[in-house]
Amino acid sequence: MPDSRSDIRGVAYGLGAFLWWGLSPVYFKAIGHVPPIEVLAHRIVWSLVLLVPLLAVRGRLGEAWRTVHQRRVVLALAVSTLLVATNWFTFVYSIATAQLVQASLGYFINPLVNVLLGMIVLRERLRPWQWVSLALATAGVVLLGLRLGEVPVISLVLAFSFGFYGLIRKTAVVGPTIGLTVETALLTPVALAAMWIWNGEGMLVFGHVDRTTDLLLALSGVITAVPLVLFAAGARRLRYATVGFLQYAAPSGQFLLAVLAFGEPMNPQRLVSFILIWIALAIYSADTVASRRRPRAPA
Repeated sequence: MPDSRSDIRGVAYGLGAFLWWGLSPVYFKAIGHVPPIEVLAHRIVWSLVLLVPLLAVRGRLGEAWRTVHQRRVVLALAVSTLLVATNWFTFVYSIATAQLVQASLGYFINPLVNVLLGMIVLRERLRPWQWVSLALATAGVVLLGLRLGEVPVISLVLAFSFGFYGLIRKTAVVGPTIGLTVETALLTPVALAAMWIWNGEGMLVFGHVDRTTDLLLALSGVITAVPLVLFAAGARRLRYATVGFLQYAAPSGQFLLAVLAFGEPMNPQRLVSFILIWIALAIYSADTVASRRRPRAPA
């Protein structure tokens, strides 16, 4: 029988991460004058600067060092590193190019991607109403693609990169903080080399604009690391489908910010696509709640 206290902690961790991500566009809008690729580099470097002292204070640097020598774990984290870097860059790019609505669509789709991955990889069974929700969400994405005249690349990249990232972090035998530290450590040499080249070519923003920009870029470590640690801690304690259920908080916040605060357009065709996906999520949510209330047959 699952530990109810672990479930409660998992929900708290997961919800905290997704609420944080839902409000994060405010921060990235404030550094919209910085090229997305440089923002990505700072997110990597400053996250490592934050995480290493955190592990040292908790006396876990030795555990991190032992993790680095576990080949299978490092291989899994190398893949998750590429996935999360792709996700970070795509999200920052969407804000810099005023496409946050499409980014929020990606995170609306992601819970259903999680359900699909849970079914295929983790052998979690889909109930009939969950199949209906997947079909409606797919229809919404197809309709949006027809309206745009192209595949909604940003939405799909965000949905699937984070879906596979969460799957790897759920199955990798490594704690959330140590796992994230290894991920950022793998990317930091590349990020530092890139910033050194940009500085030599006069293209680096950090240290060349104003102190406010420098401070905001330095805070990217906190903005990046805290929700990822919370997410990984939640994912290890919950069913992957439940993680998808909690994830609705992030795109809801992003969608409201995009339309109400940032003034991005919302035409009728795009709204229909979102309505189909919202209906799909509502069906999935209701089915999840109903299934938890049904008495379970004895083993």
